[in-house]
Amino acid sequence: MAPRKPSSTPSAPPKPTFARERAWLARGGGPVAGCDEAGRGPLAGPVVAAAVILDPKRIPRGIDDSKRLTPERREALFDKICGSAMVAVAIASTARIDRDNILRASLWAMARAVRGLPEAPARVLVDGRDGIDVACICEPLIGGDGLAVSIAAASIVAKVTRDRLMMRLGDACPGYGFEQHMGYAVPAHLAALRQLGPTVHHRRSFAPVAAAWETRLGLSQPDLALA
Repeated sequence: MAPRKPSSTPSAPPKPTFARERAWLARGGGPVAGCDEAGRGPLAGPVVAAAVILDPKRIPRGIDDSKRLTPERREALFDKICGSAMVAVAIASTARIDRDNILRASLWAMARAVRGLPEAPARVLVDGRDGIDVACICEPLIGGDGLAVSIAAASIVAKVTRDRLMMRLGDACPGYGFEQHMGYAVPAHLAALRQLGPTVHHRRSFAPVAAAWETRLGLSQPDLALA
């Protein structure tokens, strides 16, 4: 009998768990927050960070990395998380992104979100490789939104908050399609940049936006940096 061939269907990635948080709480530690951001990559709009302290007895089912969820599922979980957990949100504007760079602006927003929680956490789990400036133990986790459910919850809150904001910007700035691509560098957005020029919501420090300013206004790169 011929051996069975292994299935070529990839297995689903494991869901984030509450294991890290529960282990800390079992040792008598204080509240654990998860922290994440949304919007590092887009050409327009702010970075939005969220911090979440889940109630161990009221963790909504289905929390996952926001990128794995449909918009409808994210919206439903957003309401459940905000109704059962401590949540804080912070926003880094395009001006801050252009002044400080996208990484520093993102870390600033995440730290501000943690400091905005109604109860100070004793430990914070942060998505990524970088720690943030907070007055508690900080544990960066690469791929943390797929590992720790507190970070996954924060990723949902940050993503939904930013998407809602970009939809409002889409209404305020017709023609750019912010409500569809959320400011990312898709072909339709790049075409709008060439045809309409950048808005005040675009990140001048990002190359496609800088190029669009230069083309539209005749600014050289040094001039642009001083604009």
